[in-house]
Formats: sequence, C-alpha cells, structure tokens
Amino acid sequence: MPQPYVITVILNTNRRTDTLEALASLEKNTYPNQAVIVLDNASTDGSVEAIREAFPQVEIISLTENLGYAGNNNVGIEAAIDKGADWVFVLNEDTILANDCLERLVEMGESDPQIGIVGPLVYHHNEPEVIQSAGGMLGPDWQSRHLGQNEPDLGQFPHPQAVEWISGCAILVRRAVIEQVGALDARFFYYWEETEWCLRSRKAGWRILMVPQAKLWHKGVQRDYTPNPSVTYYSTRNRLLMLSKHHAPIRVWAQTSWQITRTLTSWTIKPQWRSMRPHRAAMLQGLRDFLGHRWGMR
Repeated sequence: MPQPYVITVILNTNRRTDTLEALASLEKNTYPNQAVIVLDNASTDGSVEAIREAFPQVEIISLTENLGYAGNNNVGIEAAIDKGADWVFVLNEDTILANDCLERLVEMGESDPQIGIVGPLVYHHNEPEVIQSAGGMLGPDWQSRHLGQNEPDLGQFPHPQAVEWISGCAILVRRAVIEQVGALDARFFYYWEETEWCLRSRKAGWRILMVPQAKLWHKGVQRDYTPNPSVTYYSTRNRLLMLSKHHAPIRVWAQTSWQITRTLTSWTIKPQWRSMRPHRAAMLQGLRDFLGHRWGMR
C-alpha cells in the first residue's frame, strides 16, 4: 500500500537563512513520500534565488498580495490539495525538525481515520530541552494556553494525547478535514487562526493529537519573548472574532469583557503602566475593528 502523500507549506518573508535551514531539516527527514511548497511574500533578501539553488525540487509560489499568515498559507494549502496531498503540513520557516518528525506524525495520523490533525512536541530552539508547546487547550474563559509551556522535558508527555489545538508553527492536517471544514479563516490574518481551525475541526468530529515522539524546535516565541502592540491588536480583535464565530456562552463574553476593561483601565490610570500606552491604543483599535467588522491587516 503506498504511503500517504504529504506536502509541506512554508511561508517565507525575508527569512532566507531560517527557510533554508527548515528546508534542510525537511530534506533529512526519513519520510519519503513528501514534497514542499514555499510561499514567498515579496522577499527582497535573495530568498527565492537561494532556495532555487539549494533545493531545486522545491516549488516556489510568489504571492502577489499579503493576506497574512492565514490567507497566505491558504494559497499553499489550496495548491497542495490540487496536487493530490493526503496530508498538508503547515510549517513555520523558523523551525527545525528531528529526522523522524514527519514520519512519526504521519504514522500517528494514519493509525485512526478519525484523527484529523496532529502536531509535534515543540521545543524552544535556544533551549533545546525546554518545551514551548505540547499542544493547547482552551480554558473556561476560552483563553488559549500551551500545555507544558516553558517546562523542562522530564518525560511528562510520554504518549500521544488529545488536545484542543496544535501550535501553528507545525500542524499536519488531513485532506478530508480541509475538504470538510475549509482552510484557515483569512479574516484572522495573524494570531488565533490555528486555534480557530482546530476548534472548527473538532466540532466536525475530528480528533486532534499531539505526538511527543515527533520533535521539533521553534526559534520564535522564546521564553523572554515580549509581544509588540500589533500582537495586542490581533489578539484582542481575533479572540473576540473567535468567540463570536463559535457562539461562546454569555459567561465567557462577560469574563472577556471584564478582562479587557480591567486591562485598559490599568494601562490608563496606573503610572507604572505608562510604557503600555501603545498597547492600550492597539487594544482599543482591536476592539473597535471587531465591532466594525474590519478584518485582515491592521
């Protein structure tokens, strides 16, 4: 029986070195039946030329419009489906895979036809034994949280386990899931898009698993990561969009409204939070844009 065909989709925007390293780790992977599509978002750092020289087998699609992480990746997801992919692997350009990562993911995904999405155990690249994400869950207030975040790997995740969402830095999705529920919601542009995708898939009856035997190292979101005001904007607007799209209960809306009000009040009246004024402006803009149904790029 032929092995499932996996197409990896990588979005690159002026990240030549990172993308080349990610492609090199994919090339070393033991899973044989795979191909790669790189989506280039108008890079000016020589990325396209370098990729073509080092990895001539990789298909490059030049994007004509910046639709954000969600919309840009949808171009690659659609191309992968058109090319007959059984699984689509949406992968950040700043990741390094263990040599058997993809093989482990596909093996788990193929073990049960109801498994629709799988993801690896993600480590901090600069702290290779410290977990960045072991999948994620939504709390009672529908706030997302990474399991195992910033914990040293002491074997606390010995077996594949069901989660509610997978980190968007590396998410393997079955073709049938995409055909049933669609791709990423481009309105999100950036932030919360993978969480919403997973929630939509789970509602449709698909299982989502984190596979600890599949290991990956992510350079982004290090332990000392400090989000910029744009992240505050997208996280505010898109969290509200997700609550609205999935009909969150009144109590969740009440908790979320209280959290936003409390944060805005603190950033306004407390002297120690004067440095957060740009974040306050971003949060207010995110709130206004949600109420005005303005999506896409800030």
